[in-house]
Amino acid sequence: MHKRPAAMGSRWMPLFMAKKKEGVEEERPPDVVIITGLSGSGMSSATNAFEDLGYFCVDNLPTTMLQTFARLVLPGEERDARIERAALVMNIREGQFLSEFEEQLRTLRRQNLTVFVLFLEASDEVLARRFNETRRPHPADTGQGLVESIRAERMAMEDIRALANLIIDTSAHTVHTLRRLLVERFSPDMQGTPMRVQVLSFGHKYGSPGSMELLFDVRHLPNPYFVPELRDLSGHDRRVVQYLRGRPEVEETLHRFTELLEYLLPLYKREGKSYVTVGIGCTGGRHRSVMIANSLSRRLRRAGFEASVAHRDVKKAKRRAPRKASRGA
Repeated sequence: MHKRPAAMGSRWMPLFMAKKKEGVEEERPPDVVIITGLSGSGMSSATNAFEDLGYFCVDNLPTTMLQTFARLVLPGEERDARIERAALVMNIREGQFLSEFEEQLRTLRRQNLTVFVLFLEASDEVLARRFNETRRPHPADTGQGLVESIRAERMAMEDIRALANLIIDTSAHTVHTLRRLLVERFSPDMQGTPMRVQVLSFGHKYGSPGSMELLFDVRHLPNPYFVPELRDLSGHDRRVVQYLRGRPEVEETLHRFTELLEYLLPLYKREGKSYVTVGIGCTGGRHRSVMIANSLSRRLRRAGFEASVAHRDVKKAKRRAPRKASRGA
């Protein structure tokens, strides 16, 4: 049976360490991450995580192209054309990978680049289940069946595995937990990619938006539509804002919405969400929802979230035109 390290972190090497001129070490992300491992272990999911982190990603790069690609990452005269960080997927699908990768990696590390090898694997049972679920053929299958193909690839990849800086067993990982782990490890600022929050106002009379994580209904608030001098204005207008601000239930609603979101949004980020849409609905999408969405987005930004606001229906209820007198009157 194939033996794995007792602790996943035991293969973690400090290639994130870069020396300052004063000789003090500081952490920084690698210039090039090479994603490799066993087929079905999550390399595609890992690539998506690196794309979210701003890495330039290339899938199934030929081994012979590794040095050529490295020139695009190296600092040069044309700094605008330089790729700052790259993640390259290289695995057994490429014919020369097993025979040439070690020498190519050694050559690459002689240059002024920080190169990090990430190796993903999983148990035979998990890999077999994943291939059965996707109904994809195993790239190492030469007719011996799925289980034997997995074992053959594992043996063939042992030398590559020994070169890895980090080995992750994804058997117990979901797409979300694997992404979270990689974001925490490889984020350029070591804090993870920001989660973007959009606060969207809308009118229920026009239907609910199709894609929302959270929806708050504000039809319980006083409606400026029934105030004649406010009816034709919108929630952007300071007179509507002042009218709503003067009602204690409006401030209480904003306070409770903000408090709930400050609790929920970090949990969404922990689960790997890059975007969260918060819907704010009133009857027509013109007064209450607009004012609440604007106020809520400002409060979220002050709380440190990357929040924006959009208004779907604010322009749909136009100013009413005066009736024309009938000709026969």
